[in-house]
Amino acid sequence: MNLEFFPPLNAALNGLSLLFLTGGFYFIRFRRDQQSHRKCMIAAFTISILFMISYLTYHTLKEGVHTRFGGSGFLLYLYYGILLSHIVLAMVNLPLILITMRLAIKRRFKSHQKWAKWTFPIWYYVSVTGVLVYFFLYQWFPGERI
Repeated sequence: MNLEFFPPLNAALNGLSLLFLTGGFYFIRFRRDQQSHRKCMIAAFTISILFMISYLTYHTLKEGVHTRFGGSGFLLYLYYGILLSHIVLAMVNLPLILITMRLAIKRRFKSHQKWAKWTFPIWYYVSVTGVLVYFFLYQWFPGERI
């Protein structure tokens, strides 16, 4: 089975999530438009779920095949720093997203806002670095597949 479409799909889903996160932030911060904010954040969450399904499917089906990073020197350290922070913060962010969304659903907006001040920048960073990891690994510095 050819799995080469998964990495660009995953990057596109991360990028799309990033756009909806940006919209959600804009609508609540600058327009005070809760309805548009809610729609953007639900879209970002839904796309993030689709990303997770796609990501887990890809890593389940690829059967031990890995793509090595082709860069060296400073770029190697930069890539692994981005990748490591991306992975750690993605794991931390899942429960933060769920808590923050639950508070919004329960209409506990003061608590929601306090949690969102931590959740949003981490979620945003994870989306940006997800796209960057794709470009580093598959476009800018592709290495051999092992």
